[in-house]
Amino acid sequence: MKKNLSALGFMSGTSGDGVDTSIINSNGKDNINIKYNRFDPYPRNLTNKIHNLKESILELQDLLKYSLDIKDLEREITDFHANIAIKLSKKIDFDLIGFHGHTIYHNPDKKISKQLGRGDYLSKITNKSVVYDFRQNDIKNGGQGAPLTPIYHQALIKSLFEENKVKIPISILNIGGIANITEIDKDFNISSRDIGPGNCLIDKWIRKNSNNLFDKNGNFAERGKTDKFIFDQYLENYYYSKINSKISLDTNDFDISFAKGLSIENGAATITDITSELISKKIGTSDIYICGGGRNNNFLLKLLKRKIKNQIFLIDDLNFDGDYIESQAFAFLAIRSFYHMPISYPSTTNCKKPTVGGVVIRNSPLV
Repeated sequence: MKKNLSALGFMSGTSGDGVDTSIINSNGKDNINIKYNRFDPYPRNLTNKIHNLKESILELQDLLKYSLDIKDLEREITDFHANIAIKLSKKIDFDLIGFHGHTIYHNPDKKISKQLGRGDYLSKITNKSVVYDFRQNDIKNGGQGAPLTPIYHQALIKSLFEENKVKIPISILNIGGIANITEIDKDFNISSRDIGPGNCLIDKWIRKNSNNLFDKNGNFAERGKTDKFIFDQYLENYYYSKINSKISLDTNDFDISFAKGLSIENGAATITDITSELISKKIGTSDIYICGGGRNNNFLLKLLKRKIKNQIFLIDDLNFDGDYIESQAFAFLAIRSFYHMPISYPSTTNCKKPTVGGVVIRNSPLV
């Protein structure tokens, strides 16, 4: 049996508002002890840089066009993560870092997924072993490069099932920028897929029409009214023709131009209604536990509960903080990558065979 390692996991989500950090002890399989969680907000100017660059990179050639901007932002993002790791290393000992980086372009059809973050540089300035670039091996092996968290979801549910805290089959719905779902059947087999926009359309609408980064608690949408014509037209002309067949999605697969001319409240209501509709179309029949920032949008949750017949809970009901499941997952994936264990499977990313992911930079006598 593999010995437990202590890993720090970083996650910078598509909202671009900051970095989630978790430290766990695990053997990368069936032993998980969550030690620490924290959130560090980005300065507003860094958030703006991330969104401006992300919205400029729409095609593969844009990675070359904006290469200097990418390089500068990558260094800034890495420095931000490094400062967190250095501060934490003075309080809590950990063996290695799982560094997801910030996704700036994701197009598995063209065999590329670009996350900003230099793992080699992070290792050098923190004096820690670092695992990064988690997606490329999966993509090279025919996979979509995402979602990568299902193997962690499976490990959590197994431990909870053994404690008689959950029943199976069961689903974990993560509502981040993109919504993805992990389904675990009665034999603990896992399958996963991206199922639509999560927060990305709502966040973009709010950023473009106010000084806020997101619709806190769904308050704007709650005060608005869905434009049924736009709702129906979007589903018929855009989603079902372009998005429905995709396994892995990027925030740039979606735009908000269809809501142009609506008030901020009506736009938020329409976009939130569309988001809930797209998510609900790809939900199975098992109980659902929701994690990710979208679970804090009360209006979105109300719509989901209205459209989905399943029992819906928050993962927080199981004594996990739903804000940190993904950062914990990348700590877990770092340990699995270090031990050369698969992190993706044909049933989770459509790769050809179970695939070991992550580039390991060793910088410690222990690991």
